[in-house]
Amino acid sequence: MIITWHGFSCFRIQESRHGGEVSLVTDPFEPESGKKLPRNFSADVITISHDDARHNASALVAPAGEGAAFVITGPGEYEVKDMFVTGISIYHEAVEGKEKGLNTIYRFNAGGLHMVHLGDLKHPMDEKYLEEIHDVDVLFVPIGGALTAKQAVALVSQIEPRIIIPMYYKSGDIGTDLEGPEAFIKAMGLGKPEIMSKFKITAKELPQGEMKLVILEPQ
Repeated sequence: MIITWHGFSCFRIQESRHGGEVSLVTDPFEPESGKKLPRNFSADVITISHDDARHNASALVAPAGEGAAFVITGPGEYEVKDMFVTGISIYHEAVEGKEKGLNTIYRFNAGGLHMVHLGDLKHPMDEKYLEEIHDVDVLFVPIGGALTAKQAVALVSQIEPRIIIPMYYKSGDIGTDLEGPEAFIKAMGLGKPEIMSKFKITAKELPQGEMKLVILEPQ
């Protein structure tokens, strides 16, 4: 599995198989402050957490193969090319969606890995939602403005993933209205994280008995 971050909440997740490759893109965004998605950006599956320019630009993602990419915009269970996706609806913010409505959390099962993308979640999660996303191998958690560092760390502690990948924070010219990852990294207390352009992982390589923090550079 190869995970690449492109800014905000947008990742490209690629799984290699004997028959080729399957790719999933989360929350593609409209061009902003000179940052845009790469040329020839493609996917088999696209997930949208909510309708916002920073999260819903599926038209800018080309299909990876023949036909159109499969776009998922809300809750439900989906299977595309043996990649299993579950969407879970939750209020966007703590005032029960009165400001921005609903957010969709996505759980991906592929390559023996269980991944969860929290979208643009802006509040702690109730126990009923935590029960739906248990046994998480890789957690994509919003920081830098969506959740405070303290809230994000508390959420990570509840979910207990094996690998934590922060998203939706200021990095270079991306998200200049957001905070950087420094406060979250310090609050996690896991030491100096790995910083890389792409993260490669298999089920056999998952850390055992501890959590690992990975910081990705936007590509």
